[in-house]
Amino acid sequence: MQQDTVKQSSSFRIVSKLQDYKLLIKFSLSFMVVFSAVICYLLAPKVTEYNWFSIVLFFVGGMLVTGSANAINQVLEKDTDALMKRTANRPIASGRMSTTEGWIFAVVTGVGGVLILWHFNFLTAALAAFSLFVYALIYTPLKTVNSISVLVGGVPGAMPCLIGWAAGNDNVSAGGWALFAIQFFWQFPHFWAIAWIAHKDYTAAGFKLMPSVQGPTKYSAIQAIIYSLLLLPVGLLPYFFEVSGWISLMVILIANGYMIWQCVRLYREMTVQAARRVMFSSYFYLPIVLLALLIDKAQPAFY
Repeated sequence: MQQDTVKQSSSFRIVSKLQDYKLLIKFSLSFMVVFSAVICYLLAPKVTEYNWFSIVLFFVGGMLVTGSANAINQVLEKDTDALMKRTANRPIASGRMSTTEGWIFAVVTGVGGVLILWHFNFLTAALAAFSLFVYALIYTPLKTVNSISVLVGGVPGAMPCLIGWAAGNDNVSAGGWALFAIQFFWQFPHFWAIAWIAHKDYTAAGFKLMPSVQGPTKYSAIQAIIYSLLLLPVGLLPYFFEVSGWISLMVILIANGYMIWQCVRLYREMTVQAARRVMFSSYFYLPIVLLALLIDKAQPAFY
């Protein structure tokens, strides 16, 4: 019976540690980021068939790099994370994991992920390393300094599209930049909606993330509308650069229109509920747009 108790305790510790690593890499966020990179990889013109080994390898490399960036983020923000209810249970902020362990994990996964992506080409690995550096070591500390951090963070936030395109096409041509632009401008209403909802938490931790120093104001809502409007012309770019066809163009325009409407509602209502609608709309927007582009691309069936 004592042996069974020891085994159960050991199993619990293993499961608990795995749960902590899942929190450390922000698994859901990392999955969404790598999802967009994989779709953009498949959208590249040189990818004419679905090689599952390459897809899985690219996904693993992307998850490692993204997980590394998120781990560094939590190491650097352990004190501010501890001040916010939504982040206080993160492994480093709560003290369940040491900063040394977090750094070791971040370095191993970051180097490993970049090396895996080098399998595709040097450009892919270099873009991934650049994105990791900007997100972890520039954007993260800048969040407590100035709201321009959102603009800076938009670059690594949209880099998965360019990384995916580079991996599939061996370059960063116009099609890749078009996909980058969509994800770049999408981030502003998405992130400001989150910052609106969690404004008290973010303010208590010293983060400056809203476009207005007063926080959730009409000015902030107008900024969300402006960036959602910019998505309209940006959404036309994949069609004009022949990344995909007219069907996905129609889907993108409808999705853009819905995003604009939700941002307008935020301006009119000025409530957390309206901000939450913008946030959820943005969550749906990106996968719908990317999958529409992929489905619309003339391509052989799965192999």
